[in-house]
Amino acid sequence: MDGNTVIPFLQRHRPKTWGRLSWNFIVLVPNKNPVCTASCTASDQLSCAECAASLRARVQSMYMFHFLDLTRSLSITTPEQMIEKAKGETAYLPCRFTLGPEDQGPLDIEWLLSPADNQKVDQVIILYSGDKIYDDYYQDLKGRVHFTSNDLKSGDASINVTNLQLSDIGTYQCKVKKAPGVGNKKIQLTVLLKPSGTRCYVDGSEEIGNDFKLKCEPKEGSLPLLYEWQKLSNSQKLPTLWLAEMTSPVISVKNASTEYSGTYSCTVKNRVGSDQCLLRLDVVPPSNRAGTIAGAVIGVLLALVLIGLIVFCCHKKRREEKYEKEVHHDIREDVPPPKSRTSTARSYLGSNHSSLGSMSPSNMEGYSKTQYNQFRSIPPTT
Repeated sequence: MDGNTVIPFLQRHRPKTWGRLSWNFIVLVPNKNPVCTASCTASDQLSCAECAASLRARVQSMYMFHFLDLTRSLSITTPEQMIEKAKGETAYLPCRFTLGPEDQGPLDIEWLLSPADNQKVDQVIILYSGDKIYDDYYQDLKGRVHFTSNDLKSGDASINVTNLQLSDIGTYQCKVKKAPGVGNKKIQLTVLLKPSGTRCYVDGSEEIGNDFKLKCEPKEGSLPLLYEWQKLSNSQKLPTLWLAEMTSPVISVKNASTEYSGTYSCTVKNRVGSDQCLLRLDVVPPSNRAGTIAGAVIGVLLALVLIGLIVFCCHKKRREEKYEKEVHHDIREDVPPPKSRTSTARSYLGSNHSSLGSMSPSNMEGYSKTQYNQFRSIPPTT
């Protein structure tokens, strides 16, 4: 039997005389002297079992009364619980305790975090010891975890975790020690994402007789998500065929009519928040598809003609530039470079000199006469 556990039990003693069945019951406590005794004698009218049951009830009530003060010690009164909060909010984690008269040691308070992935060891996130607070043990929560009470000895070891992140999900354990008393309680914290960035739109052509879908899509939000559609304009009466899908993210519209036109809202909810978007639906008559197709064809043809003109102009310009370069190059090759005046004069004199030098005296006779006749003297005038 555990010496630290106070449990009463009944010890029976057999009587020395056999004339009547007699049972004596003694209340015993481990490592303690007997506290009280009681006896019951069985007779013909009262069986021994009934006697023992009656006596056991009396002993139990005496035990509870006598040992009530002996069982008082440090205890955490806050029950274990689960808390859900949205990302970015502040989580209040309660931890209240009471002390017994025998708890005389120094007060130590410790908060531990067991991460949700179960792959990391328990982390000390904040500690109170020797009348000092230490809150820089865990880097991920540094500056975001604080005791809520300025006087921890008053019995309040609760904390706040601010600006919650998804990494803060896990089991938080509050440990309080004041020797010889020790107590601890666990709190499960879950961080959820509020629905946000919700977008409403029409998937399909909003024409009479067509089938299309109304869609409501949040950008983020923790599951489960609840959807609620409402019509805000016109008759504000939803089509009967839509009622089965009013809590769905998608409404399938069949054979649309103009009475479906209007403004609709979609509200997305989860356990920590909600978000809403609006959608304007305009169901119109079918467009002239033949005219649309003809216009598209004409547009394509005009585009092709324009592209052809651009290509033709570019090609023509390149041919002209190439022709000009070739003609200019041919002219330069056919015409010799011009000679200088000095070399021309020298050539002329040289040719005359050679002509004169080749004349013999026999050849000079006719030449000189002719020349002389050409330059005969002219009589002076009176």
